[in-house]
Amino acid sequence: MSPQILLDTILPHLGAIIGLGLGIILIARLMREKRRPSNTFAWLLIIILAPYIGVPLFLLIGGRKIQKLSRDKKSLRLHQLTPKDDSLTISPFGVVAQGNSTKFIPNATDAYNVLIDSIQNAKSSIDITTFILSHDAVGRRVVKELSKKAKEGVHVRLLLDALGSWGKKTLYILDLEKAGGRIERFMPVFPIAFPGASNLRNHRKIAIFDKSTAIIGGRNIGREYMGPTQSRRRWTDFGVSITGPAVTALNTIFEEDWAFASRKRGYKAIQQPTLPPVEGGTSTIEIMASGPDTPDDPLYEKVLASIQDAEHSVTIVTPYFIPDEVLLRTLSVKARSGKAVRLIVPKKSNHRITDLARKHFLHELAGAGVQILAYEPEMLHGKAMLVDEKMAMTGSANMDLRSLFVNFEVAAFFYSPQDIDEVKSWIQDVSSRCTQLKKEDLVRQRYLKGLAEDLSRLIAPLL
Repeated sequence: MSPQILLDTILPHLGAIIGLGLGIILIARLMREKRRPSNTFAWLLIIILAPYIGVPLFLLIGGRKIQKLSRDKKSLRLHQLTPKDDSLTISPFGVVAQGNSTKFIPNATDAYNVLIDSIQNAKSSIDITTFILSHDAVGRRVVKELSKKAKEGVHVRLLLDALGSWGKKTLYILDLEKAGGRIERFMPVFPIAFPGASNLRNHRKIAIFDKSTAIIGGRNIGREYMGPTQSRRRWTDFGVSITGPAVTALNTIFEEDWAFASRKRGYKAIQQPTLPPVEGGTSTIEIMASGPDTPDDPLYEKVLASIQDAEHSVTIVTPYFIPDEVLLRTLSVKARSGKAVRLIVPKKSNHRITDLARKHFLHELAGAGVQILAYEPEMLHGKAMLVDEKMAMTGSANMDLRSLFVNFEVAAFFYSPQDIDEVKSWIQDVSSRCTQLKKEDLVRQRYLKGLAEDLSRLIAPLL
């Protein structure tokens, strides 16, 4: 066969051949990677049945772990694996620190005032990472205060997720750079260096002042989350300010993320010193980072272990609830065994597709005896978990597939009675403004709405 005939034979089918080759490579990659069965099956289905859609979609958002990033961070974490200070110990999931002091922030006005005051009182450094920095009065005020501190010589670093801040007007943010502050965007929306990583977003919310005090929780920086005055349009959220050895771990997490975002500038991460216990500090806190930069899924594993170990009760507060099969079964079994299991969600969230997708899961849990509470006043964006009134958790992570398996997240687990009481008090306040959803309230709708619910649940493993 002449080269011309061979070319004429192959050329019309070249696209199909390339697509088939890529499909085989991606399927092999899927089978090698550590993924949930539902996620693997969903990707296999779309790649095999619709390769022209599935292959490019996987190349864009199919990534789950960044092995190179995980390896690069090992050297920075070595000093935490063998801490010299007795106040720090390593757990199977994170870093446990003793001798901390805490101030919980359940109120949006308090959250705004604490953030502004902390910026204004910083003496040497300010490090802030947020998923969203809104172009509104709150966002502009925060940037204005950061710029003032930068002009005073304070070392200011602002880390924004590239997707979370995508489409936001950035000219006012550049005033911070002109004042001497530093701004980086985490993970480009189309990351050429990390194929498939467009889906891997930094959802962490951390603000650290003078390397000694940190604020974490569910709040981004914008008027939906905080403000100088009360507003009925503002969301209900939760956060905490921590001072003490636990901030050592948060400093390291921020430093790792900053080094990744600044890698093209040649920035190398700096090991963070271990902070001493606070005088009179009685809080024991476990700080946990989870995401594509960790080899396993520590947050997911910790949540599962905590639920399984519960002897009396489990309460979860989350704005978005899309569990995997194991988490769903764990909650169901715990409720069927006679334990008090409560799940608190907003009656209506700001993401319609997740509301549609969650309905099937809520219906199944209600049938198993889980108490489903729907928060009515406004959007509920806070995240919390309470187990047996012996352990409490808050942070940036939702109880959904994205937070548990995909996003860069951070959480704090509390083991001291006074901290647990604070989280319990906030949960009680939230639950007092909820209505209970019965199994019959969560029946699948008919016709188009029912179809939308089914489709939303079908694509949930890909989200």
